[in-house]
Order: sequence, then C-alpha cells, then structure tokens
Amino acid sequence: MVTLSDLQIKEVIVMSDGKRLGHISDLEIDGDNGKITALVIFAKDKKSSLFGKSDELIIPWNHIEVIGTDVILVREVTSPSLYPDQQLLE
Repeated sequence: MVTLSDLQIKEVIVMSDGKRLGHISDLEIDGDNGKITALVIFAKDKKSSLFGKSDELIIPWNHIEVIGTDVILVREVTSPSLYPDQQLLE
C-alpha cells in the first residue's frame, strides 16, 4: 500500500516535455467510493503573495501514466487552476 507521504516525496513530471511540476500537496478523493480522483500539486512556477497562497494544479487520476520509485509521470497538463473543469458563469 502507498501512503500520501510516500507520494509527496515523488516529483511530478510531464512526459511530453519533461517539465517539472513539483510535489503532491494533497489528494482529491471521491467520498462515495473512497477512490483517488486527482492529485493536487502546488504550482512550481507561481509565487505566492504576502497573504495569498500559491496556485494549485489538479491532475486527474486518469492522466497519470507511471508512478515510479522517484517520480510520477503525467500527460496533458494544460490548465494551472484549482478547478479546471469549472467554467465562468456569464
């Protein structure tokens, strides 16, 4: 069994271009069935302001290709927002 602390020490990397995204800060879990639905990662490029927190990336579980001993390889990371599936209401 893999624990959250085991996952947090692995660096998350995009397979297509080798970009380093950072480390996992949290997991998103479906409360109905207890399965992990996404990884939450602090965005490495973003700096937090004095009182704000840095942006987070949500990586859906189906975008994970490989969980290795040192890294987690993901594909198609396109939206650096907290909830990329939400659309703006007009």
